[in-house]
Amino acid sequence: MAPNMKRGSTDDGTVSPPPLKRGKQSTVTQKAVANFFTPASKKEKVPEKVTWRIANDSLVVGTFKPPEVSETREDKRRKIAGFDFDSTLISTSSGNVFGKDAQDWKWWDGIVPKKLRSLYEDGYYVVIFSNQSGISLKSDKKTTNVDKKRFADFKTKTAAVFEDLNIPISIYAATAKDMYRKPRTGMWNEFLQEHELDPSSDLVLEHCIFVGDAGGRAEGSQGKRKDFSCSDRDFAFNIGIPYMTPEEFFLGTEAQPFMREFDPSTYLGADQAASTDSTPLVFSKANELDLVLLCGSPGAGKSTFYWNHLKPLGYERVNQDNLKTRERCLKVAEAFLKEGSSVVVDNTNPDEHTRKAWVNVAKKLNVPIRCVLFTAGAKLGEHNDAVRALNDLKTNPENRAMLPRMAFNSFTSRFRDPSLEEGFQDITKVDFKFEGSEEQKEVWRRFWL
Repeated sequence: MAPNMKRGSTDDGTVSPPPLKRGKQSTVTQKAVANFFTPASKKEKVPEKVTWRIANDSLVVGTFKPPEVSETREDKRRKIAGFDFDSTLISTSSGNVFGKDAQDWKWWDGIVPKKLRSLYEDGYYVVIFSNQSGISLKSDKKTTNVDKKRFADFKTKTAAVFEDLNIPISIYAATAKDMYRKPRTGMWNEFLQEHELDPSSDLVLEHCIFVGDAGGRAEGSQGKRKDFSCSDRDFAFNIGIPYMTPEEFFLGTEAQPFMREFDPSTYLGADQAASTDSTPLVFSKANELDLVLLCGSPGAGKSTFYWNHLKPLGYERVNQDNLKTRERCLKVAEAFLKEGSSVVVDNTNPDEHTRKAWVNVAKKLNVPIRCVLFTAGAKLGEHNDAVRALNDLKTNPENRAMLPRMAFNSFTSRFRDPSLEEGFQDITKVDFKFEGSEEQKEVWRRFWL
């Protein structure tokens, strides 16, 4: 017989009410209810788990410290374990090269978080140094919603990684091609300054480590694609600490062969000792009045050669970076020559078409024209340009900003060797030779590209 599911009647004939259900006690507080109906602009903000700051309009710094950690800045450690971020600590869960959104990540290997926690327990600072040129920090009208979302996704993803790891950790993300971008050491120096660390006295550099996937490994190493660059290995070299790939550090694999696209030390042989000698070794004044055309890549040493070797001979200088247009350069050079002053044209002058305008000036004024050809390639020029623009070593008297890579690629594509048939009296070749103090040499021999 089926149970009677009808409500029982009362003595006065009315239907009895349903029995009360004993539910869970509500966890919603009056404060939460009030906050729900509060306008967004007046809502109480939940503090972020990662504190963020921007340094010099280009470096993003995020710091995570679990609430239960009581360590203070005075509790200095003597070892630093530095890591690249993408393809070193994490990879995309989608399998794409770049993450789709803030949730598209996973640990590079399951052992990574355990290893990082062990490093912290062993007395290391654990810190990430990452190039993030895909992030834009611009706040002008050109900033798009995509730019804003990309930055927001980066911060959300980083916070999730840090929370899962749950140890004190920082990230330094270089968003521009400036002093902070690896292999340059700006991020490392910023970390040292923030933690009041003197590497010569507070750190044991040989016990520090930097791990990153950009190690210059050749195609086919361990079945992987060729490394896109050698910037992580070069970053560690510039700092003076050991370097390992993620496979070597986390998985214990053997070190693989690598190759650098450019190594400045190859230009510092035994005959390239630091020198401040400014005696002109290959060029002398052959005419009472003449026009000298410099030809070579940006950063090949043309301006330095002028100041050290041609200025003392009485040559006036014409330079398009200062005068802005070639037409203005032509007029100024003509004026100098008509006044009886020899002139040096300090521009790249890459092809016959560009040089022909100057040959015509020489013919018009009936003065000899000579050519000085600088043999340094565009890659060496790019290196010199970065050293000049990013260091306060008194090697940049005109305060030139760093040139974009396009300037060097453009020169390479246009360059044609000058010839006597163009009308030159002679062509003098100048090979690159480092000239400077030991301090300048130490900076120059680092990796800057």
